[in-house]
Amino acid sequence: MSKIAVVGATENIGREILSFLYEDGIAADDVIALEPKSPLGNLVSYGEDDELDVYNLDDFDFGKADIAVFATTEEIGKRYLPKAAAKGIKIIDCSGATFADTDVPMVVAGINEHAIAEAKKKIVSVPSALTTQMLLPLSKVNEKFFVKRLIASAYISTSVYGKEAMDELFNQTRKIYMNTTLADDEQVFKKQIAFNVLPQVGEFIGEETRFEWAINAESKKVLGGNMKVHANCAFVPAFIGAALYVNAECAADVDVDEVRKLMKETKGVVVFDKQLDGGYVSLNDVQGEDDIYISRLRQDLSVENGFSFWCVADNLRASVAKNAFHVMKLLLKH
Repeated sequence: MSKIAVVGATENIGREILSFLYEDGIAADDVIALEPKSPLGNLVSYGEDDELDVYNLDDFDFGKADIAVFATTEEIGKRYLPKAAAKGIKIIDCSGATFADTDVPMVVAGINEHAIAEAKKKIVSVPSALTTQMLLPLSKVNEKFFVKRLIASAYISTSVYGKEAMDELFNQTRKIYMNTTLADDEQVFKKQIAFNVLPQVGEFIGEETRFEWAINAESKKVLGGNMKVHANCAFVPAFIGAALYVNAECAADVDVDEVRKLMKETKGVVVFDKQLDGGYVSLNDVQGEDDIYISRLRQDLSVENGFSFWCVADNLRASVAKNAFHVMKLLLKH
């Protein structure tokens, strides 16, 4: 059996990747958990009964692994990924560290798996949660109707910024109910996140933020072509999950009933769309779920050949970890 190293094993996405490995029947002895500066005795859960030692990434010899999954920040990825690559092992990059490398394909399982053959350096990257969550439901639609323009409005939970951000939301909410000042509790977010919506996700790159830029750039890298993408991203006071309202414009005549049919046929996508009160899936419904859920499918009459939809998923599990896991299995077989 291949030895699988998970870098960032104690972080949100890393834990979900471990969960997929366990559910696939991969033995604990074949999984290596890694974290930068991990102290001796640090453990992470593997399934209900097992625990893994978390080894110090700084001291680890990647020659002991067959494949490594980098579920880290971009900074950590850029620092340690070359160390793994130097050992000639296969790598899945969830960090974004290799985005600009033309020899590293970006893959969404179920859309462009053929691109794995272009991994000249044995490295495959996966896009951010929002990009996967938007593109997978559109994969069959794009094949038939040729999507030429997308407008995505994303509503994102604090989990994107990790445990510290989730703790900040919890602490602020508790303090508000206790009528306590928040003056010293705005560290991760520069404005109050509890009971608020913040129109900034990531640092600014010119007029757009990093996450808005990523949705645009990653969509084009996965699908290719000249698709136009405009994204708007905001933080909402939720712990886990991401929601998107997407407006799509196609080159060919498109009927929303046909779109619904194609989305229902897409593996990993569930269409739950009823025109009645509560006949849709909300952010709170999808925590811990493996699939991407679609509701509010409508014809967009403001443009030719347009439609719109509401899309929700567990951003950690369904949109990143699941894709990374499937891409990892494909790369191991390649």
